[in-house]
Amino acid sequence: MIAKTPHFALHRCALNAKAAQPGAAPRVAALFAAQAMWIGAMTPKRWAKRAVTRNAIKRQIYAVSAEFADRYPQAAFIVRLRSAFARTEFVSAESDQLKQAVRTEVQALMLAGAKVS
Repeated sequence: MIAKTPHFALHRCALNAKAAQPGAAPRVAALFAAQAMWIGAMTPKRWAKRAVTRNAIKRQIYAVSAEFADRYPQAAFIVRLRSAFARTEFVSAESDQLKQAVRTEVQALMLAGAKVS
């Protein structure tokens, strides 16, 4: 884990094509040979019960991470939801309040991760 906020954690794994070669399928080595930042989003049902909420959070994660792609090295990153957003405060998954709260927190997470990387 390279950075965390109250609701999210950012993890990094180096992509090394040579390390993936021994015993790995040729397609795996070709996949990791691409020079790019890879981003994934993990929103467990434990912390976001409704699919619409999980999808809305993932869309914000992908949108913010695209803004930070030039600040990160070639590696695989995953943004993991590690605690729930209060349903009493954010009643609707499509509410602007939830989207803004997620976006603000993910921006802070990506900034903290960029300083470490």
